[in-house]
Amino acid sequence: MSSLQSTALARVQPSATLAVTAKARELKRAGRDVIGLGAGEPDFDTPQNIKDAAIAAIQRGETKYTDVDGTPELKAAIVAKFARENGLTYTPAQIHVASGGKPVIYNAFVATLNAGEEVIVPAPYWVSYPDMVLLAGGEPVFVTGEESDGFKLRPEVLEAAITPRTRWLILNSPSNPTGAAYTRAELLALADVLRRHPHVWVLTDDMYEHLTYGDFEYTTIAQVAPDLYDRTLTVNGVSKAYAMTGWRIGYAGGPKPLIDLMRKVASQTTSNPSSISQWAAVEALNGTQDFIAERGAAFQKRRDLVVSMLNQATGIRCPNPEGAFYVYPSIEGLIGKTAPDGTVISDDEVFTSALLEAEGVAVVQGAAFGLSPYFRISYATSEAVLEEACSRIQRFCGSLST
Repeated sequence: MSSLQSTALARVQPSATLAVTAKARELKRAGRDVIGLGAGEPDFDTPQNIKDAAIAAIQRGETKYTDVDGTPELKAAIVAKFARENGLTYTPAQIHVASGGKPVIYNAFVATLNAGEEVIVPAPYWVSYPDMVLLAGGEPVFVTGEESDGFKLRPEVLEAAITPRTRWLILNSPSNPTGAAYTRAELLALADVLRRHPHVWVLTDDMYEHLTYGDFEYTTIAQVAPDLYDRTLTVNGVSKAYAMTGWRIGYAGGPKPLIDLMRKVASQTTSNPSSISQWAAVEALNGTQDFIAERGAAFQKRRDLVVSMLNQATGIRCPNPEGAFYVYPSIEGLIGKTAPDGTVISDDEVFTSALLEAEGVAVVQGAAFGLSPYFRISYATSEAVLEEACSRIQRFCGSLST
C-alpha cells in the first residue's frame, strides 16, 4: 500500500520549537514542575486599546470576508508604518497581509520557486525557513554565521553560496534564535555582494524590529541599499512588538509583481486573515507606541539577567545578543560529561533532554536551528521565572562529571 503522506511533506520535519512547548505542557499536566522556555511568545498582554478596537469592530459588524490580502484600512496603516519607521515608500498595491508572518513567507516561496531552485538560509535559522522552502519545491542552501562573527553572515560566505540557481537570500534581524542584529555597515557589505548577482532576491524577516537594546540602530536592507528595493520583500507583523501572537497578522511590502503572485496563492489557500484581527492591527500600527519602549526595557533587563547567570554556569558560554528575546548559549564545554543518572552529554539534543528530565527546564536544542552544540532560551517571561530556570541550569551543569 502506498504511503498516505505526499513526497513533498515527507521532505520536512515538524517544528522543533512547537514540539518542545507541547512536551512542556504535557509534563505540566502530568504534575511535573516544568519551566518552559521554548516558545517565542511575549508574556505581556495585548494592549487594551488594541483589544478595544477589536471589540468595536465586532460591534460594528466587521465580521465578513475582506479582500484576500488585507483591508484597505490595514494596508494604509502598513504603508504609513513603513514610511514612518523604515523610510520605505510603498503603495497599498505593494502590501500583502496574511495570517501571520509564516504564511507571508510561505506564499512568497510558493509563488516564486521552481523545483530545485535554491534559497540561501543563514544558520542558525528559524526552524521553519528550510521546511517552507522544501514544501514549495525549492532547495535550502545552508551557510553558517559563526559565533565569532556574532552569528551573522559574512559577505564572502554569501558570495561563495550563490549559484545560477539561487532565487532568494533570507535575512532575519534581529534573529530567532540568536538575537543577533545586523548593523548598517554589515547590511551594506551584504548589499555589495547582492549587486553582483541581480538574479537573487532578498526576503528580510524584520519581525523583531522593535526589540533591540542599548544604542543599537535598527535598519533594514531596502532602507540602507535602495537599489535593492525592487527585489526585496520586507516582512514584518504585529505578533512580537504588540504581544499579538494569537491574533495572527503578518504583512510584507515588496514589488507589485511579486505581491500580485502572493495574492494569487492566498486566493486559493487561506483567503483573507481574520477581519477582527485586521482591525486590531490597524489600531496597533496607528495607535500609541509608548508601551513598546517600556516593554523593551523589561526585555533588556531579562536579557542581562539570563546572560549573566548562564555565563556563571559550568561549561556554558552565552553571547550577549543585540535584540529579540532569545539567547543562544554554547555547551561546547559540557560535551562528553556525564549526568548523575549516567547520561553522557554527547550533543545538544541529549543535553536538552537530560536538562528537562533532571530539572524540569524546557529549552530547544541548537540542532533544530542548524548550529550545534548550542541551545536556545526564550526569555519572554518574568524575571522570577528566569532566575529560577537559570539556577536550575546552573545546578544541572554543576552536577555533570568528567
